[in-house]
Amino acid sequence: MAADGNKRKRPNILVTGTPGTGKTTTSTALAEATGLRHTNIGDLVREKNLHDGWDDDLQCHVINEDLVCDELEDAMEEGGNIVDYHGCDFFPERWFDLVVVLQTDNTVLYDRLSKRGYEGAKLSNNIECEIFQVLLEEAKESYPEDIVISLKSDNIEDITRNVSTITDWIRSWPQAT
Repeated sequence: MAADGNKRKRPNILVTGTPGTGKTTTSTALAEATGLRHTNIGDLVREKNLHDGWDDDLQCHVINEDLVCDELEDAMEEGGNIVDYHGCDFFPERWFDLVVVLQTDNTVLYDRLSKRGYEGAKLSNNIECEIFQVLLEEAKESYPEDIVISLKSDNIEDITRNVSTITDWIRSWPQAT
């Protein structure tokens, strides 16, 4: 059941973690396995212009959190969503039934991000974020600890196991009556 007592027929899941930890790969596979809707927040922000411009230093859009939440509100109330984003503290607590924080070995993460063309401050900031478990702490501070789980995401075997674990959780999720 949702944190606010709202009985949705299908759960909402947040998949978060440092860029490069496999959020989109995991979320896409999970959506295919379960039929839940996958929303990649970065794509949504670009497609619907839900941002306040471009950050030259970090080479990314500065998302407008209020616009993103307004855009998602109806779908989140309905349930059946997988939200994929590298942050989690601005989403309403009531939206999620499970918060999955993906974590990756720093060496693996460095290689993934370098292959994506990350360099300078963008690369070092993301590696430091993973080293200090910033997103795990953010999730634990933003949501009830009993709905936050951390999963290793170093390789395809980990991703396959994670999708299976989350799919099993969805199947056992309390349904509205």
